[in-house]
Amino acid sequence: MTNPDQPSIPPPPPVRPRIVVLDAWATNPGDLSWAPLEALGDCVFHDRTPAALAAERVRDADAVFLNKAPLGADAIDAAPRLRYVGVLATGYNTIDLSAARRRGIVVSNVPGYSTLSVAQQTFALLLEITNRTGLHAADARAGGWSRHPDYCRALSPLTELAGLVLGIVGLGAIGTAVARIGLAFGMKVLAVRARPGRPMPPGVGEVPLDRLLAESDVVSLHCPLTDATRGIIGPAALARMKPTAILLNTSRGPLIDEPALAAALRDGRLAAAGLDVLSVEPPTGGNPLLDAPNCWITPHIAWATKAARIRLIDEAAANYRAFLAGSPVHTV
Repeated sequence: MTNPDQPSIPPPPPVRPRIVVLDAWATNPGDLSWAPLEALGDCVFHDRTPAALAAERVRDADAVFLNKAPLGADAIDAAPRLRYVGVLATGYNTIDLSAARRRGIVVSNVPGYSTLSVAQQTFALLLEITNRTGLHAADARAGGWSRHPDYCRALSPLTELAGLVLGIVGLGAIGTAVARIGLAFGMKVLAVRARPGRPMPPGVGEVPLDRLLAESDVVSLHCPLTDATRGIIGPAALARMKPTAILLNTSRGPLIDEPALAAALRDGRLAAAGLDVLSVEPPTGGNPLLDAPNCWITPHIAWATKAARIRLIDEAAANYRAFLAGSPVHTV
């Protein structure tokens, strides 16, 4: 029987999950808010986490979020409360999925958040190669244009995209977005994809890889890294390409045999390459592409526009919210 004179005791507050973010800086170097994730638990943010520290940092975590930080079996087994891993990316190759599944840990990624940004970077690389905007802007600032006798000053051949053949290897969401941009520039677009025979987007022709390599003026890689695609651009593929062709890769570095590409560029068997990814990132051990001629390399930034990173945080938080509600989504 309740004593009316005794003050009521409020129920204990709900236990908030402990959330650990292992490599927060890549997603949010300080220009965004973590509020969507912070609303779901008590968050601990680490800018970077080397593999040797992962086990210690996740030990008391209920949920772990990571972008490219390694999460191996030792770290997973050291975290008895861990029930959820949220990938702040689409790829999840740094996670030991077998160990996670053995423990019944849900792993969710964020597909599609960077599609438009990666397509944009693909053409940023292509336009830099064909128009050399950076070179001309630097020359104008240095006074080269001012000293020139003519009203115009071209420091390199300029290439019009209209009428060129764009070959896309991998016609998923990003490849399809690249195709649309290519068509808008007036390019002829060919594509090869893992599941042939399905309806193609309007204006895109489906061809075998050998024909795509032989006919394309620009070859752009947008396929996942698998055993079948690793080294897909090697000596044989490079030999099929036109010596005037441009190779673009904003997908995964190991799709390309890097020494073979460097040799093709040095020997003039390929005109240029534009890459946002390398086989080892950051590059170490003297990657041959770093000093190859006519090779433009950006440091894996295609995904990292502010708009894409806002979507990434929002969707990663939504994934965890769905898990807490008992209906996990985007599981891998």
